[in-house]
Amino acid sequence: MHRPVEQSLSAAQSARPVIVCFSHLRWDLVFQRPQHIMTRLSQSFDIVYWEEPRFDAESDRPRLERLAMRQGLVRAIPVLPAGLDAAATDKALRSLLQAEVAGHACPRVFWYYTPMMLAFSAPVRADLIVYDCMDELANFAFAPGDIAEREADLMARADIVLCGGRSLYEARRGRHPNIQCFPSGVDIAHFARDAAHTVEPDDQAALPLPRLGFYGVIDERMDLALLAEMARLRPDWAFVMIGPVVKISPDDLPRADNIHWLGGRDYAQLPDYAVHWDIALMPFARNASTRFISPTKTPEYMASGLPVVSTPIKDVVDSYGALASIRIADDAAGFVAACEDLLAATDEDRAAWVAEAGACLADKSWDGMTGRIAQQLHDALIARQVSRIATSRLPPRRRHYDVLVVGAGFAGAVMAERIAAGSGKSVLVIDKRDHIGGNAYDHRDEAGILVHRYGPHIFHTNSRDILDYLSRFTGWRPYEHRVLADVDGQLVPMPINRTTLNRLYGLDLADDQAAADYLQSVAVDVGEIRNSRDTVVAQVGEDLYAKFFQGYTRKQWGVDPSALDKSVAARVPARTNTDDRYFTDSFQCMPDQGYTAMFGAILDHPQIDILTGVSHADLPDDISWDHLVWTGPIDEYFGHELGRLPYRSLRFEHETLATEQSQPVAVVNYPDFDTPYTRITEYKHLTGQEAPVTSITREYPADEGDPYYPIPNPAAQEMYRRYATLARDCEDVTFVGRLATYRYYNMDQIVGQALATWRRLDARWRLDALARLGVVAAE
Repeated sequence: MHRPVEQSLSAAQSARPVIVCFSHLRWDLVFQRPQHIMTRLSQSFDIVYWEEPRFDAESDRPRLERLAMRQGLVRAIPVLPAGLDAAATDKALRSLLQAEVAGHACPRVFWYYTPMMLAFSAPVRADLIVYDCMDELANFAFAPGDIAEREADLMARADIVLCGGRSLYEARRGRHPNIQCFPSGVDIAHFARDAAHTVEPDDQAALPLPRLGFYGVIDERMDLALLAEMARLRPDWAFVMIGPVVKISPDDLPRADNIHWLGGRDYAQLPDYAVHWDIALMPFARNASTRFISPTKTPEYMASGLPVVSTPIKDVVDSYGALASIRIADDAAGFVAACEDLLAATDEDRAAWVAEAGACLADKSWDGMTGRIAQQLHDALIARQVSRIATSRLPPRRRHYDVLVVGAGFAGAVMAERIAAGSGKSVLVIDKRDHIGGNAYDHRDEAGILVHRYGPHIFHTNSRDILDYLSRFTGWRPYEHRVLADVDGQLVPMPINRTTLNRLYGLDLADDQAAADYLQSVAVDVGEIRNSRDTVVAQVGEDLYAKFFQGYTRKQWGVDPSALDKSVAARVPARTNTDDRYFTDSFQCMPDQGYTAMFGAILDHPQIDILTGVSHADLPDDISWDHLVWTGPIDEYFGHELGRLPYRSLRFEHETLATEQSQPVAVVNYPDFDTPYTRITEYKHLTGQEAPVTSITREYPADEGDPYYPIPNPAAQEMYRRYATLARDCEDVTFVGRLATYRYYNMDQIVGQALATWRRLDARWRLDALARLGVVAAE
């Protein structure tokens, strides 16, 4: 189906992974960490928010109430017959869960906020398990006696463990290999209201000033005696308490004329109340239930522009205690003194608090935090998929294949997918490397940066058909590649353009014609163009040739440009405009989850088996095939019987730097011959990743190593022609790809070549099948 370019460049794959979020918190009770995270993850995942069951005496069988909360997010409430024992309850819940996930054929993530739901969900298959620990639940009132044991079981099963605060993280950091501290965030835009332009709710508008407020769940974590004493000490202050009363009796709440219990309010209403307060209070008790809490409301109060007074909760003290707008107090007298000091603050003080809060909260948004979590989930799911492929072993059920494909790069992967999906044949793909993807293979380094092991690969094409084909297997991130060259102590655009000329020579070329006239004035008449040097100097003259091409080419190819075919220099023309893009193709983009993920999707077909770390020569003798697709070096297939075709190789030096960004663009070229590397790539420009560190690769051309670039000289071309003659006699072998046809191709050209090669091969197979059936085509 033909898709518009906007969809091709931005749409994710049609099948979205599903997250089943097991939570002990009702969605409609208080908008807390689970609701913030799941609401945002619903942009790229289908969310099933699974709550604790409700028992109904009128129900005769289990059922699941599904309430659509927003696009991509469903609230699931199990409703069970009353009177079920624990075993029957788990069995009923498991049955409901199995029925729910059966409707999701995509990868599934089980995300737990409580280990108590593991009892019924553990037997149901999940591709990834996340435990988001936001509280020390064992310390809460009425906690089940075996909750600690259940949590240990959950942590043993989990792939990722997130901790909602520093204290929780420190207490658990040695209990899991992939545990991370992810404190709660804040929706700054939601809370940053202007009191003058915000209508105050009726139930608060009549209350006297000053107002000291709290919102959140009111339970055993609240120091009610502290609140009562504050109200006694300052009867002229209004204490506004918003939130549902949970696990304690309303009769336990202190009653006074200046304490106003307003009950629960919707998350959307909270800023309308808070913006009309003078101070926000966090009068938490100091007991087992608050030992590890990291209150979400702290940054929310700050985003509302409020100063905060809190009891000495460790995560509040550690994360915010040094701020001028945050005060810590132990008792009612201390709270009152801190509040009096804050109420006496000047307008300048309050402006400083707002600025201080803005700086503190800059990296604590829910959007940013959830974006990082989403990336981890995608990466983990991709790693699982790739791991299944990369560690695959030959299935014992099949020792004969219709087609053997040697090489799992672009040519091999596209051929394998088309032969399996388009021709209906069984395919075995092998690669001597330990991964799929060929030279386009990418992976996360130790710093978590997505890097290209074999140097930068930037996808660009003018072919809508090629883009649409690959869009079946990946979404896209728009990206236009720009390269700078380090010349005469300056970083100037490459390819050479008008900006390059003006910067290097101090010129003021105002338009294309002026630049063309200048280049014409320095160009050299070389007569017949015979090699790469002639190509360049005939366009840009001797000085630009020496600055940009001579040294770079000598490093890249190991010979002077005068010894290289003229086609080598023709790939990077000079320009007279100011377009600083390296490529001018209609479609320029990067796979949104990386190349390896795209290759995993291409090769994910039931008719394709994959074996990595195995060369053609290492295959067991009892593996057989009818047709061979060869994407390796053509001379290697023939045992180098006519000699070895010459290639240039590369050596890569990868490094992580303790800086957010090291260079202004993804690639900087170093054409000077005395600099041993040809270019440095910084990958975050390609991927759009955000991280406090960055990863780079220096590229060193080499004579020895994996073959990368066929050397374009007459002797090599003549040897290849002789190998191509041998190849034409191999009826049951198809040669495709850069190495097999001894030509330098861009990635889109390889895909196009593979698609065209498959179409010819498929047509031949179809004619052969008709011939075997005795069907003769009409002349």
